[in-house]
Amino acid sequence: MKKSNLWSLRLGFSGKESDTIEKLGLEKFLKHSYDSKFDTQLPAFLNDDPKTLLELKELRESIKTADSEEKKKVLKKEIYSAVELKKWWIAKIRNDEFPLRENMVCFWHNHFVSTTQKVKVNYWIYQHNMILRENAFGNFKELTKQIVKSNAMVKYLDNVDNKKGKYNENLSRELLELFTIGIGNYTESDIKNGARALAGLNYGDEGAVYRKFAEDNSDKTYFGKTGNLKADDLVDIIFEQKEIPYLITRKILKWFVYDNPSEELVKYYGDYFRKVKFEIEPLLTKIFTEEYKKETSGTKIKDPLVYILQLLDELHIDDLDDGMVMFFLKQQGMDLYNQVNVKGWDGGNSWLTSQIYLQRNNTADLLCSGRSITRKVLNTMTSETEKPKSEFEKIDIKIDFDPDGNNKTIITELSNRLLFKVNDSMQKDMENLLKYDFDPKEEHANFAVLRLFNYITKLPEYQLI
Repeated sequence: MKKSNLWSLRLGFSGKESDTIEKLGLEKFLKHSYDSKFDTQLPAFLNDDPKTLLELKELRESIKTADSEEKKKVLKKEIYSAVELKKWWIAKIRNDEFPLRENMVCFWHNHFVSTTQKVKVNYWIYQHNMILRENAFGNFKELTKQIVKSNAMVKYLDNVDNKKGKYNENLSRELLELFTIGIGNYTESDIKNGARALAGLNYGDEGAVYRKFAEDNSDKTYFGKTGNLKADDLVDIIFEQKEIPYLITRKILKWFVYDNPSEELVKYYGDYFRKVKFEIEPLLTKIFTEEYKKETSGTKIKDPLVYILQLLDELHIDDLDDGMVMFFLKQQGMDLYNQVNVKGWDGGNSWLTSQIYLQRNNTADLLCSGRSITRKVLNTMTSETEKPKSEFEKIDIKIDFDPDGNNKTIITELSNRLLFKVNDSMQKDMENLLKYDFDPKEEHANFAVLRLFNYITKLPEYQLI
């Protein structure tokens, strides 16, 4: 696979940044990505949603006395906002000129998991998402502090139930186990004392705040340090620990480059991360520029976002509704804002179960034949015998290829763009599909190349980057 295309898929979600990476060079491309601006205006669909604690209280009080029709209306509005929030983010992912920021938002979203299903307040989920966007390339320690004190996380990990004398350890435990230092690097005593330090941290208008009646102001000992510790103190102490950089560098390597990074690389980049005081931008630059120089193609399974957006980009389908992308992701097990648990999506082999592979193939068949996908069609894509028969909407598709080439040069062109490896058997199959007498200037040449592309999308090698 052509290196610029490989890294366009890794740093973004499709191959469309490949030419920019080639033209600017990787370091300048990264600089543009870090400097990219993003919209901070509240999306219109959230205008009428409750945002302050008073508005939330008023809404809940009104529900208590409302009739069944009015209750249905409120629930419908909640669901509408939750769906629009996903579509709003998918639109950003699809349309940003430099999508690395949104890819990092996705990474952090899967690291600091907080779901709409549990949180139920769409404005809090939006705030959580914006914290990740604003700090995507910032400082890991500062980002951790902000997330711990977000309403979404306090709700998601039940810290609202964590009060002096009646402690809930969920946030304290996940702060150590999943967010920062990892299993084996702390004690149960650290968890208990962390929960005491977090007691009383409850919802606020712009973020979580301590409630005097519920907080614990006695001394706690955390990793050997004693005092009346609070949330920020816990994070500061955690980031002094020897093992702090490695959990996150392992996860970054897994997200972008290797499904199974070596411990040697994890330690190498982790040590550098500590050296730059947990600044994310220099860490990413070092990882991407150094791993770019190596032959690393085929070391990572495409996640569903990369799969569907590459497909749409290759077929020049710009107007597929973001809602259809959302439903496809949900079917593939990558439901945004709704991971199955606090650990997030596993990635790697979990993206290629037999059912997921089948859904990918069926989706590629549909789109390559110029038929759009709808929710009803996606719901029938679960077995070979249930291929959808109706609900098709015709769409215009085309595939880029050299109009002055021949069958072998066009096969090479597509292989370089899409496949990390081509063996003799695949080459023979492709030459049978695009025969030696193929004429690229002939009226139906696009259909012939589309057949070839459809064949390529079914290959195991196409699932890897």
